[in-house]
Amino acid sequence: MKEESKIVTAGRKFEDDIEIVNPPVYHASTVLLPNAQAIKQSDLKFSYGRRGSPATFAFKKALAELEGGHDAVLTPSGLAAISTALLSFVSAGDHVLVTDSCYAPTRRFCNLALKPLGVETTFYDPKIGARIADLFQENTRVVFCESPGSQTFEVQDIPAISTVAHEKGAVVFVDNTWASPYFMKPFALGADVAIQAITKYVGGHSDLLMGAVSTTEAHLDKVVQMHGLLGSSVGPDDVYLAQRGLRTLAVRMDRHYENALIVAKWLEQRPEVERVSYPALESHPQHSIWRRDFSGASGLLSIVLKHPPGEAVDAMVDSYKLFGIGFSFGGYESLAITINPAAHRTATKWDTSKAGLRYHIGLEDPDDLIADLENGFKRLAKGPS
Repeated sequence: MKEESKIVTAGRKFEDDIEIVNPPVYHASTVLLPNAQAIKQSDLKFSYGRRGSPATFAFKKALAELEGGHDAVLTPSGLAAISTALLSFVSAGDHVLVTDSCYAPTRRFCNLALKPLGVETTFYDPKIGARIADLFQENTRVVFCESPGSQTFEVQDIPAISTVAHEKGAVVFVDNTWASPYFMKPFALGADVAIQAITKYVGGHSDLLMGAVSTTEAHLDKVVQMHGLLGSSVGPDDVYLAQRGLRTLAVRMDRHYENALIVAKWLEQRPEVERVSYPALESHPQHSIWRRDFSGASGLLSIVLKHPPGEAVDAMVDSYKLFGIGFSFGGYESLAITINPAAHRTATKWDTSKAGLRYHIGLEDPDDLIADLENGFKRLAKGPS
């Protein structure tokens, strides 16, 4: 089946003898077992509410199928997915390599949680490719990729990184939140573990928090064990919302892509803009890698203004009517925030003399979005109020 058909049908046959378009919500903590002998079984599929319901298993199956993995676990947030995955594969004395363009909470988890546990982190240039071999230590266990990177959108050469990592005996993680399983297949590129914030594009409606960790069959047991040890679980209503959002992922992502490309090309022509970071643009430095590894682009991009940061830029953002000010993305609505990537970089540098903004291009009419941005630039020209 083609991708659009998989998105609609994956996971719907959640029991052996029945297929329901929308698996029902199970509000349950206690699961009654058939007999006393069952208590002694370690492989019960349904034993306690925290371990999942038929709806949970249906959604996990759909996710893993779409990403190309073997199975998945669900967590209460995208950050919980990141922390669960990392804790599954490292212990005291280990070393991990993490892209310098990662989601800021990923960096904080490495520095503030893993470091006290005795796990060392080296942040690397996201454009490093096969040269990452020079950074490996004997105790390197994980290479963490995020492609494209948060805020600055460098596209990583995951196949080249994966080849080196596997030769060195390390596990490759890919945060696939930006592209979603619709536009990028991390396992096909060499990943062993794929992470995504279901909160974003899979949910699609800004009404839930959830994360997912998908793995190959060889790495599943470690993740399942850690997931259980951490007591992670997701609410049944959120599972329902997530699987409902999944069914329209293809049409929404296609529209995000279409809208974002229109807006990005318009922004490139603006005299106020120094550069636009959006991998689908031919001007993007890693555009060729994006064309090779992705089938499309989401609605998230960033720009650097020729104007320095300050009150005038804040006033421009405050003037928007359609672009809300909010940290998330992936919903149907457009968003805008000012950014300062320099605060979250150690291996690479960022020019702080010019203002940066991140935009999520939603499902509104692109002409209306452009008009809103144009009014914002007029407000910028007026300077601080």
